[in-house]
Amino acid sequence: MNRMGNGRELTDVVVVGGGPAGLSAALSLGRARRRVVVVDAGEPRNMTAPHMHGVLGHDGLSPLRLLELGRKEVAGYGVRLIHGEVTAARADGAVVEVETANETIRARRLLVATGLADDLPDIPGLREQWGRGVVVCPYCDGWEHRDDVIGVVATSPRSVDQAQLLRQWSDRVVYFANATGEPAADEMDALVRRGIRFESGPVTGLRVDDDRVTGVEVGGRVIAVGVVFTGPTPRPRDALLRSLGATTTEGPLGPWVDIDEDGRTSVPGVWAVGNVVNARANVSVSLGLGSLVAGAVNADLVADDIAGAHGRKSPSGARSQFRHHART
Repeated sequence: MNRMGNGRELTDVVVVGGGPAGLSAALSLGRARRRVVVVDAGEPRNMTAPHMHGVLGHDGLSPLRLLELGRKEVAGYGVRLIHGEVTAARADGAVVEVETANETIRARRLLVATGLADDLPDIPGLREQWGRGVVVCPYCDGWEHRDDVIGVVATSPRSVDQAQLLRQWSDRVVYFANATGEPAADEMDALVRRGIRFESGPVTGLRVDDDRVTGVEVGGRVIAVGVVFTGPTPRPRDALLRSLGATTTEGPLGPWVDIDEDGRTSVPGVWAVGNVVNARANVSVSLGLGSLVAGAVNADLVADDIAGAHGRKSPSGARSQFRHHART
């Protein structure tokens, strides 16, 4: 364990967030013999989903089981795990301080992997079925509902693309315009040509029988479906990054924290990975990005170590010449 001049212990990296991205990064950093602390509040985005799919070697595994296995693996490399929330953080370029309810953790680098929250449509019965009878990702859940009646509850004009994509899994797709109105003429023509049924009007609720979605209520009628796909608005859990002054860029989904290709934010010594900065990162992508960013963080620490050996201070936020092996 490194020590500061005043004798207080200084870890190498504190990772805030113990989902797939955070634990994957912690695993790589632990195997690199770095001193790592993971602080996790235990609220993964996919905690309501009984299974995850499309994750090589783990297809069909519970996402909570994946995290359980991941925690055991990282602990085997000396990574310290803390269950709790970060209440405050400070970064001065040389040392990062992260506060929890019980202690202050001092580290050379901070990696934020706090994920995002899904802002769901305000439709009676939808939230209760989220992750089971109501889902978002065709590649995650399309196979399980192949040839079923698939309902798409629109939340934005992009929902038309979601319906067209789901047509790959079933020729019985129903597009519920909800509050988005009728699609453009060319999009409506494409829906008709591919046999996607169109239902106008606001969705007023879901029909659920024996804890299974069986229908969508619209215009006083119930349209039978076997599952509902929709497009929630992703809200990054980036309050920690913003409190440190990380810059953001406005996009179609609102402002998101800026990172470079290695996950470095605008705040010296602070990095980010996973859904907190990438709404499209599913479990597989998050696992890969966690490993990639961990390599970049470790390379940055190596550069810092070399500078220290020469008796000079490493330029804060400077890009390391030592690249992660997968990027060469």
